[in-house]
Parts: sequence; C-alpha cells; structure tokens
Amino acid sequence: MQLDRGYMPPVPDRLKWGFWDGVGPGADVLGPLRGKRVLAFGSGPGHQAVHVARDHGALVDAVELSPTQHRRAVQHFSQVPGVRFFNADVVEHLRTAEAYDAAYAIGTLACNDPHYLLPALRDGLGDGARLVFSALHTNLHGHGPSSGVAPREETIRIIGQEPIPVQMWVLTPQLWEDLLVDYGFRVEDNELLRAPEADNPVVVQLIRARRLPDRPRRITSRPRTKRPPIPHAAVGVGAIVLGEQGLLLGRHRRGTIELPGGTVETRDGSLQDAVVRELKEETGLVARSEDVVLLGTLVDHVGDVVRVTVGAVVTAWQGQPSTQPDESVGNWDWWPLDQLPQQDLFECSAQILAAWRPGLPIDDTPAHFTPYAREPETASEPGDRNARTREKAP
Repeated sequence: MQLDRGYMPPVPDRLKWGFWDGVGPGADVLGPLRGKRVLAFGSGPGHQAVHVARDHGALVDAVELSPTQHRRAVQHFSQVPGVRFFNADVVEHLRTAEAYDAAYAIGTLACNDPHYLLPALRDGLGDGARLVFSALHTNLHGHGPSSGVAPREETIRIIGQEPIPVQMWVLTPQLWEDLLVDYGFRVEDNELLRAPEADNPVVVQLIRARRLPDRPRRITSRPRTKRPPIPHAAVGVGAIVLGEQGLLLGRHRRGTIELPGGTVETRDGSLQDAVVRELKEETGLVARSEDVVLLGTLVDHVGDVVRVTVGAVVTAWQGQPSTQPDESVGNWDWWPLDQLPQQDLFECSAQILAAWRPGLPIDDTPAHFTPYAREPETASEPGDRNARTREKAP
C-alpha cells in the first residue's frame, strides 16, 4: 500500500531510535563514522541509512528482509552515494560480507531470536566494533519487559494501516546484557527513552555494546549429569539493606520478623542475582548484582537437611519498600540498629545479622560461618549510583 501511493518518510537530520523526534542521542553513539563500514539491519525504507551515509560520511549497507520495503528504498535512494541496499536476511548477508566497523538497528533486532542473530553479528563485526540498537521496554498498554528469553506478541502501528501483530523479544536490561555478554559483546550503556507526553507509557531501551576480541581457545570440561541429585540441602540468601533510617525488616504471615531473602532458584545466574531477584519480588526495591556484597555462608541443619544460607549486603538500590502481592513477607519497615525487635526474629535472619555485626545483642542458633569478603567500610546511600541503566527524560 505504501509503495503504491508513493509514501516515503523524510530523511531525518538525526537518527530516531524510538517513536518520537528529538528523544535520545543521534548517530554519534556509533562513534566516528566517516569512511567507516556500517551495517544498518532491518533498515525499512532506507531513510535513516541515507542520513548516516549523507550526513556522517559512512559507507552504509542497508539490509532489509521485506521486499516491499527494499523496493521503496531502491526507488527513492538508489542514487545516493555511500549507501547500498540489500534485500536479504541479515544473518545470511553477514556470512559473506566483509567485517563491519559498526552496526545499528532501530526496533528491529528484537523482532528476531537473539540466539539466532547475535552470533552472526559477533562474527560479522570487527574487534571493538560498536553495536547499538533500540528495543521495546514497555508497550502502549504499560506492560513491561518479560523475565525470560522468549517472544511475545506485540503490535506494530503504521499510519493508514491496520495494526500488524508481530512476535517480539521484549526483555529486561539485565537479560539483554546477559545475552550480549554470552555472545562476545560488552554492554557499555542501556538508556531508557520515554515519550514526551506524560500520559504515554511507552518506553524504549537504547542499548550500546561493543564487540570484544575473540577469546583464545579454552580448556573444555565435562558437564554434570542431567539426573537430579538426591535432595539433601537447602540453599538460601538473606539481604541486609541498611538505610539512613535503619535496617529493613518485614513481617512474615506466620508472625516472624525477617530480612528480605529466600531460596536460590535455577534461574538465578549467581548468588548476587538471587539476592537482587528476592529483593525485588519481596519489597519492590531494585538493585544491581554489582551492588551486592556477599558476606559468607552459614551452614547448619534441620533434621537430615543441610541448610546453607548466604548473607549479603546491598549497597545501593532504587525505590521504596512496600508489601508485594502474593508474597509471604510484607509490612516492611526500617529499624534502627539499637532498636531491633527483641522477639520473633527469624532464625536465619538472626544468624546473618550476628555474622554481619557480632556486637549486636542477638541470640541465635549457632551456625558455622565462613566469610567471603569484608563488608565495604562505607556503604553507598540509597539510590541510583553509577547505574548502567538510566532513565533519561526527553
């Protein structure tokens, strides 16, 4: 329809990473571009690729899978110097193309399985090449990113056409970072771009990464058997969150007073990840794994089950604690260290606090404590300190 009526978006004077003019940075996030080979994948009608070639002096290969979009680009811009248009699957294109100095995608990378696309980008980019792409974070209905690497149905709205359903990977910043790291990239920044209108819930992530040099061949190891072991131990984490008003404690529905924490799950990539997840699920506070300092392990047992509890100090966080739906612990409050509850303190929490600050007047069931590292002398104040993911107002 757009091809028939000759519609073509105008060539912009800066890259438009989201849905709004003037929100977010321009092509400068790709680094110096003059004379550099740049891959624009999912390039649509080509108008943004023309901007990168014409205004920044880059040599752009614009790769688009849709035949209609490719025809529109060729029809309007085939004579523009510095830009070439390819109607191809980007993975197939990268198998024969010379390595690129930079690559970008505006909303289209997340329409592909990252396990399919990211290895091809790693192999198709030179060492140190920048990969910058935008991806949906929160949709028009206010639905935020998914917690697992799986597609979900979203809707693309084009002026004058019916909404188009599409499978899209709408992932958290941490999931995008984990995927990129797994496939040989280093994430340098993840910026959240918001609509200019206060009542528009749509949020777009702008992810900046760099392709790392190939790693030398590593020594391989035999994987563990997939047969589950005989259950004999329980592993949990407990989070010490100390703010200006005191120590964060909540009340369990059974009446005990507890630190945030819980059982380590198979989806947790590390003990620090488990602390971050439990803190978010139970209190609503948001922290980063790098802001979690593990204190050590406490080992005791109940009956035939060995209990391994890892205490941790959270040095920086965002938000205010609140009771979360369907959680067993709530009614969160800050307790000064010299006014801690004199009864009903949960045993595991008491053990962690006694190991953290041996001088606290806490009676706890003895457990063997093995420290990992000393707590930082000065913990960060609550809030966002040097966070990689930033909320940026337009």
